[in-house]
Amino acid sequence: MEGELNGILGWVEQLGEVDVTGVEPMTAVIPNKLRLRDDIVDADPLTGGNRRDDILANAPAPQHGFFGVPKVIE
Repeated sequence: MEGELNGILGWVEQLGEVDVTGVEPMTAVIPNKLRLRDDIVDADPLTGGNRRDDILANAPAPQHGFFGVPKVIE
C-alpha cells in the first residue's frame, strides 16, 4: 500500500508543476445551467402555503412557530 500511496503523491506533485495561469476554475467539464422556476406560493389554503398553524397543530411539541425537538448532545 505504501507504493501505491507514493505513486499517488508523485502524481499530485506532477499536477502542481502544470502552469494554470489565466485558467478559470470550473466545477464540471461541461457547462451546466440550473433550470429554475418562479418561487410562487399558491394562495389556495388547501394546496398552497401559509398553513403553518395547521401543520404545527399536528406537532407533539411546537415551540415559537417551529417543530420542537429534544436536545441531542453527545
